[in-house]
Amino acid sequence: MKNHILERKALRVDQKGGKHVYLLSLSGDELLEIAGVSRVTRSDDGKLIGYQRAEVKRHVREIADYLETSEMLLAHPIILSFGSNVRFVSSRGQKTSDGLAVAGMLEIPLPSPEGIKPAWIVDGQQRARAISLCKDRSFAVPVCAFIADDVEIQRDQFLRINNTRPLPRGLVTELLPQVSSPLPPHLSVRKIPSTLCDLLNSEPTSPFLGLIKRPSLSTEGKKSAVVTDTVIVKMIEDSLTNPSGCLFPFRNFATGEYNHSAIWAVLTLFWTAVRQTFPQAWGKSPSESRLMHGVGIRSMGKLMDRVMSVVDVSHKDALKHVKVEISKIAPFCRWTSGEWEAIGNIRWDELQNLHKHFAMLSNFLIRTYLDERSKPASA
Repeated sequence: MKNHILERKALRVDQKGGKHVYLLSLSGDELLEIAGVSRVTRSDDGKLIGYQRAEVKRHVREIADYLETSEMLLAHPIILSFGSNVRFVSSRGQKTSDGLAVAGMLEIPLPSPEGIKPAWIVDGQQRARAISLCKDRSFAVPVCAFIADDVEIQRDQFLRINNTRPLPRGLVTELLPQVSSPLPPHLSVRKIPSTLCDLLNSEPTSPFLGLIKRPSLSTEGKKSAVVTDTVIVKMIEDSLTNPSGCLFPFRNFATGEYNHSAIWAVLTLFWTAVRQTFPQAWGKSPSESRLMHGVGIRSMGKLMDRVMSVVDVSHKDALKHVKVEISKIAPFCRWTSGEWEAIGNIRWDELQNLHKHFAMLSNFLIRTYLDERSKPASA
């Protein structure tokens, strides 16, 4: 260490496009000194910051206990993203025999006590937190690192690294709209619904403004949020991917593009009409209103597919038209009290986010809507 620079021997692995990955080791103390965690949160203007989920305290404690045993083996490297102020100096004539890597010295500037750390932990925050709880932190920690100042690249790597592991669905949902590079198919199909979920929670014209639970919400924001974001994403995803969905026509399978403005118009129009039709059930917690529960949101999403197929969204009286259509099922709904007579007299608060209940409720809403719509106007 010299002039506030931490020097560590490293291997530089050269990859496509002039990119590099660095393999090195740090002591536990050194890792904690240079690396921070970019927690997922939002700025005052609503912009997404960071990408890491909250730590799991029990899991962290278990790791820490293991690291303090004589049998400990920390084989899985911590993955770091360094800023461009970190420099690699290759050693002359130190290319490996297979020509795939270069040996050298990685020069890492040490932060001042109040300064920004030169690295972010992309993968391994639970292990890093566990290391901080150990009495002896002198043991070697394997590290794999890359250099990227852009937080979007860090988010992209974070999602890819955790692609086969159980990241919380809500965290993935919130991060996806911020990733612009190509994604694995199962994540790609969720990106548009995730982006729309983000807009529904933040746009002033949205009936869901501030009502959707997100991992980045502040404590104050969580008090007013009542709908789980994964439920909103699933509702939109169902309509986009099912040929009978009202959003399905706005997806171009040949190009992979979507008509965002048309999709947005359908979603805001329908759900604004729902809010105005059921004001007593809107914006309450799921324990007080099954309309805001997963089973209610997804079942009404299925009704949306039927209702919006007969509505001209561009018409000046479109909202009035949608409300007339939804009013056909309103007398039969039991969102906050009573029993759903037509589905076995199940109590309003006994409906759960189960496939059986979702199938029963959605089927009932659609069947009732079609029956009422087929009646003569004078009836």
